[in-house]
Amino acid sequence: MTKKIRHPIGYSMNDSLKQTSTQKTTWLVPFFCLLAGGALTGISTNVAKYAIDVGLTPLGFLFWSITGAAVTLFMIALIRKELPPLNARSLEYYFVAALVSVAAANLLLFSAIPHVGAGFVALILSLPPLLTYLGALILRIEQFYIVRALGVIAALIGAGALAVHKFSAPDSSVFWILIALCGPVLLAMGNIYRTLRWPDNASSGALAPGMLMAAALLLGLFSMMSDFSIAVSLEDWLPLSMIAIQACVFAGQFLLLFLLQKTGGPVLLSLLGAVGAIIGVPVAIFLQGEQPPEGLFLGATLIAIGVALVTWGGVKIAKVKEEVS
Repeated sequence: MTKKIRHPIGYSMNDSLKQTSTQKTTWLVPFFCLLAGGALTGISTNVAKYAIDVGLTPLGFLFWSITGAAVTLFMIALIRKELPPLNARSLEYYFVAALVSVAAANLLLFSAIPHVGAGFVALILSLPPLLTYLGALILRIEQFYIVRALGVIAALIGAGALAVHKFSAPDSSVFWILIALCGPVLLAMGNIYRTLRWPDNASSGALAPGMLMAAALLLGLFSMMSDFSIAVSLEDWLPLSMIAIQACVFAGQFLLLFLLQKTGGPVLLSLLGAVGAIIGVPVAIFLQGEQPPEGLFLGATLIAIGVALVTWGGVKIAKVKEEVS
């Protein structure tokens, strides 16, 4: 005799199948955002190096690229009817996140690129995972999980080995290496801040243009209060094309960043830099003629292992939470 399966009131077999399908595909969105956003991060550092080589200043290039990306994302938000919210909480979010995650971090990194190379900058963007993970643990917004911890440590060791080789190089500039290393610290702080202060009921598509518009305003004010200019020559098409390309890269990068922030959490988000390193370093070597950093194979291998462990750990945690709920 076949035993009849009873389901709770309002719960059908179709609901069960849908829930199972959802559990199997939940990790796909953050994983795709991680890969695509990381690739754009690696491309961004190389575009910045080439733009500076053709005569653009780091501040001018960053300002106009951010402005272009802000306009692009605002138009998308307008079409989708997801305009950035305007209230005290969201304005605080835009300007603090813009200062830490966009304006200051990218200005330091872009300024250091001519002195330390696009490959090195792409590599150190893999450092935020440890800082983000430690901060998330201290603030209790991330649970300790041994697999993810090992992944973060592996990525950190890989990037640290590369940094040590860079310091020991005979032609290295300690000042610019330290300036570049400040970038990952700011990025990790931004990862934590955006998670803690995410405005209620705000979508990623609405917050991204708001943050970028605030970043453009901050960079413009910095230019007015300093001797650094944002002026760009309109006579040469090459610098303008570099700005247009970087604006498109920034638009995609920050849109994916906010989507990953919402679906994957701060630690998975911080691995954007690690993926960016895997993409950005080969581009710098093969397309821009930079010398491969010493210890590249060991460092890149450890970074790749770290990305895999943290991603897999996130999938396991998500499954456990779904089973509990």
